[in-house]
Amino acid sequence: MDQNLLRSYFGTIYELPLETGVVRVSIDGEVVKDTSQLPPILRQDFALITAYNPRSMPLPRRINEARQQVLRDLLVLGCYRVEQCVGYDEEPEGPWREPAWLVLGIPRDEAIGFGRTFRQNGIVYCRGARPELIVTDPTLDEIGRTFQGNWRIR
Repeated sequence: MDQNLLRSYFGTIYELPLETGVVRVSIDGEVVKDTSQLPPILRQDFALITAYNPRSMPLPRRINEARQQVLRDLLVLGCYRVEQCVGYDEEPEGPWREPAWLVLGIPRDEAIGFGRTFRQNGIVYCRGARPELIVTDPTLDEIGRTFQGNWRIR
């Protein structure tokens, strides 16, 4: 995976839902020794998956929204709990904001499959309070290649 694209993924800020609002996180943090200090959502197994802009190719809003709805419907049919979230550039007012789905309890291989099906460069998967960026586009790198991250609360 290209180093600029990799840096962009690691610098992306994700707004994840909490019972009390949202938590803003990225995967470019330092190693967390005591995961019990992390918000409960970050200690669960989940994936962050989107259907927007396949292979980083901008699509019209209407098409992106339709793709995103199809992805949600498939995830719900798979009996997964699905919550809305968003990823954006480090600058909150920046031009890039992309809706995504936080999918609780989805197996890693199935999450990779959804990323491939919707032609995403990669997905974020969290297992054991450790996030990882996983390649899902065979033109970028080997499918399933992992770049380990650490949560950083923003």
